[in-house]
Amino acid sequence: MFAFEGFDRRKEEDRIRSEGRLPPGQSLTQKFPVLHYGPVPAFNPATWDFRVWGEVEEEKRWSWDEFNKLPRSKIEMDIHCVTRWSKFDTTWEGVSVKTLVEQGFFKIKPTATHLMQHAEYGFTVNLPLEVALQDNFLLATHFMGEPITPDHGYPLRGVVGFIPGREDMETPYLWKGAKWLRSLEFMPRDKRGFWEQAGYHNRADVWREERFG
Repeated sequence: MFAFEGFDRRKEEDRIRSEGRLPPGQSLTQKFPVLHYGPVPAFNPATWDFRVWGEVEEEKRWSWDEFNKLPRSKIEMDIHCVTRWSKFDTTWEGVSVKTLVEQGFFKIKPTATHLMQHAEYGFTVNLPLEVALQDNFLLATHFMGEPITPDHGYPLRGVVGFIPGREDMETPYLWKGAKWLRSLEFMPRDKRGFWEQAGYHNRADVWREERFG
C-alpha cells in the first residue's frame, strides 16, 4: 500500500512539475504540516479585534463580527513552505487587502512602502507593499471550505501563494503570511520581521529559492 501511495505522489509531482508549478527545491505533499513558533493562542470573539494603522489616512479597527462583514474573496493557489514542501490547488477564503483599499475601507498614504503583519505574542512578518496588494495575499479565515484550524492560525492568518497562470505576481514562501493575525501596520520603510531577523531571506521569492539571507 505504501509503495502505491508513493508512486501516486511521484506521478502527481511529475505532473505539477510539467505544468511549471513546482519551484526549485520543493516537493509535493498531500498533508498540511504544522510549523510555528510558540503556543497556539486562545481566541475570544467578544474581545478580539483587528487593526489597520501606520501610514494610512485614518486608523481602522474592526471587531470579529464587523470583520466578518467585510467584502470576502475566495482564491485557489499553490502554497510553498521554506522547509521544502509544497501543497497544490488549495482554496482559501477571507478578506483581500487589495479589495479593502479599492473599495475605500481605508486609504494608504503615498509614503507607505511596506507592510508589517502583527500577530499574537508580538510575532511579526514584513512584506513589500506591492506584494501585500496582490491578488495572492489574503487575510484568510477559511481553508478548503472550513474555518482554519487553531494550529494553522484560527481565527485569522495571512496567506500568500502562487495562483496558476498568474506569473505576473511575486510569490513568497508561506511564512510571509502570519498566523493569528491581529493588525496590519503600513510603514514608510522596510523593517524585518521575526524570521527575517533570524536569518531568513527578506524577500523570499520561491522561484528564486530565496530561503535565507
